[in-house]
Amino acid sequence: MLADHGVALFPDVDLPADIVPDAPTPGSSEERALFGALQRRLAPLVAHVFPDRHAAQTVVVLPSMSLPREELLKLTGANQYEERLLCLLMLLRQPRTNVVYVTSQPIADSVIDYYLHLLPGIPFNHARRRLTLLSCYDSSRDTLTEKVLRRPRLIEHIRSAIPNERFAHMTCFIATPAERTLAVRLGIPLYACDPDLRHLGSKSGSREVFRRAGVALPLGYEHLRDTTDIGRALAELKRRRPTLRRAVVKLNEGFSGEGNATFSYDGAPSTGSLSRWTSSVLPARACFEANAETWEHYAAKFAAMGGIVEEYLEGDEVRSPSVQCRVDPLRQACVISTHDQLLGGPSGQIYLGCTFPADTAYSNVVHADGIRVARQLASEGVIGRFGVDFVSVRNGERWTTTAIEINLRKGGTTHPFLMLQYLTDGTYDPATTTYRTATGRACHYYASDNLQSDAYLGLTPDDLIEIAVANDLHFDAAAQQGVVFHLIGALSEHGKLGTVCIGESQAVAERFFRDTVAILNREAGRMQQYISRHHGRSEKSAVT
Repeated sequence: MLADHGVALFPDVDLPADIVPDAPTPGSSEERALFGALQRRLAPLVAHVFPDRHAAQTVVVLPSMSLPREELLKLTGANQYEERLLCLLMLLRQPRTNVVYVTSQPIADSVIDYYLHLLPGIPFNHARRRLTLLSCYDSSRDTLTEKVLRRPRLIEHIRSAIPNERFAHMTCFIATPAERTLAVRLGIPLYACDPDLRHLGSKSGSREVFRRAGVALPLGYEHLRDTTDIGRALAELKRRRPTLRRAVVKLNEGFSGEGNATFSYDGAPSTGSLSRWTSSVLPARACFEANAETWEHYAAKFAAMGGIVEEYLEGDEVRSPSVQCRVDPLRQACVISTHDQLLGGPSGQIYLGCTFPADTAYSNVVHADGIRVARQLASEGVIGRFGVDFVSVRNGERWTTTAIEINLRKGGTTHPFLMLQYLTDGTYDPATTTYRTATGRACHYYASDNLQSDAYLGLTPDDLIEIAVANDLHFDAAAQQGVVFHLIGALSEHGKLGTVCIGESQAVAERFFRDTVAILNREAGRMQQYISRHHGRSEKSAVT
């Protein structure tokens, strides 16, 4: 056990006695040097502390959606997305692990209680004593990390909740320069990709990584700068593939498919200037995935961040599998899981949820390509969790799979799989791309981040938990299947909820999901009837 070991295993890092007031300028060479020194602590943590469930450690969870403000505005209940990493409270099952969880707004006690009661083998009070919840009390649209950095006293509260910074690290949803600054000010390493490597996860960077990894990718062009480049690339695609019906334009830093636009070649000239035609019809033909997007606004964003154009893959059947990967600080790369993504939007490019595992028709292919990409990224210095998205197209009996993008961050498939792991103590088998519990039981799940209805508006976390208890919507530890909720804080204000439905087969998992939706709809309907009935009486009394 490492709990009482000395710090000789860990490299010395000369930090100021009080790093907050004397902190280096964000983005400066001094900050980068301090960050690099702190990051060298991660390898011994992974080698010696993480494998020992009795080792003393502290995990600071900063679930900041550090995305451009415009992207955050597209997310219904963006602040509540900070709750997606509450699955990391399951780390408290390790009896000497402390968790510090920081949010924009306080999380309801009933939500915290819900997660802590899922912990196997640990008394509730024991786990609660090792959990520190801190909040900015700030509901603005700024990112959580920006809010924390503006509050030096909050930073001090986080630091004071860490018994020993040499046995601590910070984890986040996405690593930007702001998360690097906060890690330096806290004096702890960040278990995530160095922000200086973020370009590898852009749409252009992804295509370059796929080529270096030897992984198939769609025909296309990257590092485009403006609408002129888009028009030329669209024309060149059509020249190289005359049968192409559609193409897709993507912003380099688009999130969850909402930076994408499709373009139709219907009516394209067979003679004359194809480039002139594509450029002239582009503003009218661009079909955006994001609601209320306009060509003028999109063109300005493209000029600011650049992007790509690539063929729109079509066939008898099209699916969107993904792999979740991890590169640890020891540079060991692995695929953690495969999924089939559930997509929506005008052309089916916006992430809604996922099923696990991916279909066996192509899961071995995406696993093999995923590990190639993970090893390539490891060789280029990337660490942490990330996802690789694919498109699998069936024509006749044959499936063809190509890689389309890398997401150098945690994503929509992260928290469902973490919940599965923490609740079942099972393992993912790379050879079969399946997951089994310690007793050999197979596990599948159906997960959604977008279970949403106006009928759910006004349902509080307490209401949800009461409905769940009354209708057996819970995870059965003995059977190792059932339902787990997340995004609970978005329910009352936005009518939005997330759920992970775990079953011994995909059919069972999907049945759990359908039953959950049916029960919520029924209970919400009863609430609406009650409100209408009593509201009507009140109006009648007032008139009388």
